[in-house]
Amino acid sequence: MEIKQFEDKNLAHYSYAIISKGEVAVIDPARNPQPYYDFAKEHNAKITTVIETHPHADFVSSHLEIHNTTGATIYVSKLLGAEYIHETFDDDDAIVLGSITLKALDTPGHSPDSISIVAIDENGKEHAVFTGDTLFIGDCGRPDLREEAGAITAARAELAKQMYHSLRNKLMVLADDTLVYPAHGAGSLCGKGLSKQSTSSIRAEKLSNWSLQQMSEDDFVKELLADQPFIPKYFPFEVGVNKKGASNYAESIAKVKKGVRVTKEEDTNSLDPSIIAIDSRPQQQFKKSHLKNAINLMNDNSFETWLGSIVNPGEPFYLIAENEMELNELIGRIAKIGYEKQIVLAFVADFGNAEMEIFDVEKLRKNEDAFTVIDIRNHTEVKSKKLFANAIHIPLYELRERINEIPLGKPIVVHCEGGYRSAAGSSIIKSKLNGTTQVYDLSEDVKTFQP
Repeated sequence: MEIKQFEDKNLAHYSYAIISKGEVAVIDPARNPQPYYDFAKEHNAKITTVIETHPHADFVSSHLEIHNTTGATIYVSKLLGAEYIHETFDDDDAIVLGSITLKALDTPGHSPDSISIVAIDENGKEHAVFTGDTLFIGDCGRPDLREEAGAITAARAELAKQMYHSLRNKLMVLADDTLVYPAHGAGSLCGKGLSKQSTSSIRAEKLSNWSLQQMSEDDFVKELLADQPFIPKYFPFEVGVNKKGASNYAESIAKVKKGVRVTKEEDTNSLDPSIIAIDSRPQQQFKKSHLKNAINLMNDNSFETWLGSIVNPGEPFYLIAENEMELNELIGRIAKIGYEKQIVLAFVADFGNAEMEIFDVEKLRKNEDAFTVIDIRNHTEVKSKKLFANAIHIPLYELRERINEIPLGKPIVVHCEGGYRSAAGSSIIKSKLNGTTQVYDLSEDVKTFQP
């Protein structure tokens, strides 16, 4: 048996291929299935099995495409309510893969339909467990994503109780040397304290993971529910996409890329001003010139997560980049969250009919009261440290819907923790106010105000 871990760093997502005697099982595959095909070809093997630990909320899975391409059987919990051809895979069900066995464990908690998969080697030993979003390295999955999404919905408190028992009655009872392979690592919004480690063991997690320590159910539930990260707009949408099964990745992005073009300035007159433009260029270029309805969401490691936090599922948008190579890269990344069909037009541009004045930070140092300061950090960040005494807190992911809460009597200064989000936040406010109030981005200068 060989286990291959695949990592998508942008979404902090881990997927897996297991091979035994020429047969491959893929667990929680990413939107682009090509790496799994390449792995099978490299080993002269055939993908026969695809397993989904649950309908994912943070990325689109390629399980249906792999089935359509290879004929592999898809296995999911009967509780998922899958709308594609599949076999159910629940407590004590087993799949023979070459000379090994894959056994299902029902492990609800992150979702009602979560399963974990135990890989039993050729000698009948529990070698590894693929825990999906139930057990992470250093943490466990959040229980608040399925109150309004999926075939089965459940209140967060009830799922938190289920998580308590899944961890203790299903996973902690595995052999101490069983390897732990989760679906996510540090940076994922599917938990709040994930380790940078990509693998672990049951023994190591028992020693160091807070969620596996001795405590009452009530204390566990209270701790698990406290200070969970925000829920991006696209998460509930994603559950539905994965429950149904996504379209072919390569074909879907090819349709968008076919319309990519280098646009001349006069062509912008034909653009619909009611459609937002996602401008991924560096903020220095954006501030010099941009479209009036543009949001400066820079090409960064977290681009797709913030896109899905700012733009609503189904909402059309234009996509702008500084060159065609970046544009094509971003289209592929956008497809990972299922938003590629929302791109009305993707184009390269370095012009616009608006600009943003560079902020003189000394004016803020001399007189903070002369400005309306907008803090767009997340709730936990503000709770931990407030940078400006009179700042109005509106998180970036709520900003478009709460613009009317911002007073307009003074110039507005927007800040985050390091400068990336404030570029997006200041451009959102500026596009909404349409020149009625001066809007500034504090950008990286915010670091000079931190204690």
